[in-house]
Amino acid sequence: MTFQIHPMPEGDFQKYFAMDRDTLKAHNAQIHEVTSKPGAPCRVSLVDAEIGARVVLVNHEHQPENSPYRSSHAIYVQEGAVETKPNAGHVPDVLTCRTLSVRGFDADHCIQDADIVDGADLAKRLDQIFEDDRIRYAHVHFAGRGCFAAKVTRA
Repeated sequence: MTFQIHPMPEGDFQKYFAMDRDTLKAHNAQIHEVTSKPGAPCRVSLVDAEIGARVVLVNHEHQPENSPYRSSHAIYVQEGAVETKPNAGHVPDVLTCRTLSVRGFDADHCIQDADIVDGADLAKRLDQIFEDDRIRYAHVHFAGRGCFAAKVTRA
């Protein structure tokens, strides 16, 4: 069994970089300059933003489905980020270098499997989660701050 990690679409976030501070605040967003790497994992390019890069920190509804697990959280997106799609079964470095939370969801968008894993073990754990026929997709979160990292489906 293999999996596909999905980045967020690039077009949804670039508008924030043209907003003033008050407009950003109204959208639950902030613009930051990256001061450390790793530190600002971009959800569109699936890489850590470089020091000095501009990123938007914005609240994003990553689980919009009508279920008890409906959820939103803060995410980073780098200015000018280009959407990259990893090869099937490949885990980008932005995930392998962190402790992660993995949650497997069923057709009703309810969690049927969940775990905390070292990013280096994510591929193995995703393969295990997708062995369960009830699982339709998974979400990966950065365990430390709980921020959404990426959606995963069967490849």
